[in-house]
Amino acid sequence: MDAILFSLGARPVTVAEALTAAAVGVAVLLVLALFALMHLSRARRHAEWRAEDQARELEARISELLKVQSEMTGRMQTMAEVFGTRQGDLMRAVNERLDGMSHKLGQSMADGTKRTHDGLRHLHERLAVIDRAQTTIRELSGQVGALQSVLSNKQTRGAFGQGRMEALIQDALPPGSYSFQATLASGVRPDCLIHLPGGAPPLVIDAKFPLEAHSDIRRAEDAEQLKQARARFRRDIGKHLADIKERYLIPGETQDTAFMFVPSESVFAEIHEEFDDLVQRAHRLRVVIVSPSLLMLCVQVVQSLLRDARMREEAHLIQAEVGHLVKDIDRLEERVQKLQKHFSQANDDIGQILISTDKIGKRGRGIGALDLAPETPARANGAAASGAPSTSPENGARTASPFAGSPDGL
Repeated sequence: MDAILFSLGARPVTVAEALTAAAVGVAVLLVLALFALMHLSRARRHAEWRAEDQARELEARISELLKVQSEMTGRMQTMAEVFGTRQGDLMRAVNERLDGMSHKLGQSMADGTKRTHDGLRHLHERLAVIDRAQTTIRELSGQVGALQSVLSNKQTRGAFGQGRMEALIQDALPPGSYSFQATLASGVRPDCLIHLPGGAPPLVIDAKFPLEAHSDIRRAEDAEQLKQARARFRRDIGKHLADIKERYLIPGETQDTAFMFVPSESVFAEIHEEFDDLVQRAHRLRVVIVSPSLLMLCVQVVQSLLRDARMREEAHLIQAEVGHLVKDIDRLEERVQKLQKHFSQANDDIGQILISTDKIGKRGRGIGALDLAPETPARANGAAASGAPSTSPENGARTASPFAGSPDGL
């Protein structure tokens, strides 16, 4: 028992001490367990009491809840009836609204479908127009390409300008007032000569326009190329003006002024806007730069001059015709006067005929008024006894001649 079981710090613990300490611990544990049991029994009794109280309260509350539930059930039934009635009304209203909305929606869809079909039809028409326009554009593109190929060649470009100028001249002037590719005394052949009236020298029109430099201006990509193209264009136009001056302005054979025909209105406008020095030089050289519209105006002026000259040449014929016209008018006046006399005589004859018909009518009415009834024997005896003629209205009417008082009959 005195054996040392273990050491706790510096103090050794024997077996007896360990057993004593264990017994004391067990006793303490038993005491604590007893206190715990007593506390638990007391707590159980309190819990039972509280449970009973809570059960009574719960039963009271359950009874109240049952009462409230019965009231709520009645109210719920009432509300269910009310809700059922209102739900029926609401369903009817909703059905009516849905029917109306369905009708409106169907009508709207029909209208929308109709508008859609109309829009698609218009769209197809527009697409057809666009297709035709694209076809036209493709045709125009081909024609523009052909025109560019024509204008890229000097000979074909000259033929193009010549053809356009000839079309303008032929549409505006009579055949004998112009000539194409006529040969002058110097051997040169201008594109067109317009013959003026009064023996005046013809007017020269040149249709060969240098277009290469102008094409270079259009194709220039920078300022240096544009400057070079402008310089070339100015040089080519100046040389062409000088050639027209030297070749076509022949004193006594042609007019002292010639026309240089530019077959494009845009090129003509660009020359007058951007190259004023060329216009001034052309004026000094007695060469007029004309566009198609300006050439048409000049041709109309020439046409007026030719018309005036022809009228002056035909003035004596016009005067002779006017004299014949005056004679015809005098002859017509005489015939009208004779016809007026015939009408006057016919009017007098008609008056005499009307007088005769009036007299015939009066005598016919007098004959109708005569009493042509046969005499009775008593009237005949009375007339014989009296020995005198009867003065009765009948006898008077019988003895009176209806033709008396008219010695000439009618």
